[in-house]
Amino acid sequence: MATNPSPKPRYLNLTAISAKNGASTIECWRLASPFKTASDAGVSGASLAQLGKTGSTSYTLIPARFDGGLHNAPTVQYVAFLSGTAVVSVPGSRQAATIKGGRDGLIIAADTADVSKQGHDTKYPSGEQTIAIQIPTEDGKVPAHTVLYAGPCRKEDSP
Repeated sequence: MATNPSPKPRYLNLTAISAKNGASTIECWRLASPFKTASDAGVSGASLAQLGKTGSTSYTLIPARFDGGLHNAPTVQYVAFLSGTAVVSVPGSRQAATIKGGRDGLIIAADTADVSKQGHDTKYPSGEQTIAIQIPTEDGKVPAHTVLYAGPCRKEDSP
């Protein structure tokens, strides 16, 4: 009797603002832990990706057409854009990532001052307020991951 092969594990891919050789870069990362089946009440049976231990989380209201300027990530942190649009670029490169709030709005910012000299530039060009949740990793640790490719993740790489 033939057995069904195990389903291929799914992983969370997200756009990362990282750094190499002292300069910020934009990459598509695959987090190391695969999705699991949730067993918690209310989501039992749903797919769940663990982000690891996190620190003090903040909820930020960013005005329409706001210019966040050139800056480093204050700590390694996930940023979940719930609404609006963010455009992230890095100095000396044509790399840019446009992040729309909602389903594909989760990124990780890891270009802290100790690894990137200049950081990245963030602009919020939409005519609506952008809402972001910043979720620092515990002790500023970069989560285990694989770099899939240079540049932001593509829609087809979403879970």
